[in-house]
Amino acid sequence: MRYLKIEQLKTNLSLGRSVEQLLPFEKRDDYVILKWLSIDKQRDLTYDTNYFECFDDGDEDFIDIVEFSYLNPDEPFITNNFETIDEALDFVVNTYSASLEKFVTGGGMIAEDYKDYLKTRKS
Repeated sequence: MRYLKIEQLKTNLSLGRSVEQLLPFEKRDDYVILKWLSIDKQRDLTYDTNYFECFDDGDEDFIDIVEFSYLNPDEPFITNNFETIDEALDFVVNTYSASLEKFVTGGGMIAEDYKDYLKTRKS
């Protein structure tokens, strides 16, 4: 199963493992913006949320969205810091419309969601 259950999500975060989520894309006139986020535990035991926007540079042979061209290369992400896991999760749900049911473990699993998106892009 690709997506983490809420208990797994919180356990991963409390153990210091990053989680990620691909958010709904935004179609502009002649290009698509991919949006995604990550949540990471910090050394001071707080939690950072990181929000990214990048161009849809990928294809079936290039699915690592971390490597795509960022909309703003000088500031590729927006970070917010929270004291607790629940505060970080509430923030991403309320601010970015993230789903608690669509988080994956960090380190490349988000590429599987991008592969699924590619199938819909062809349609």
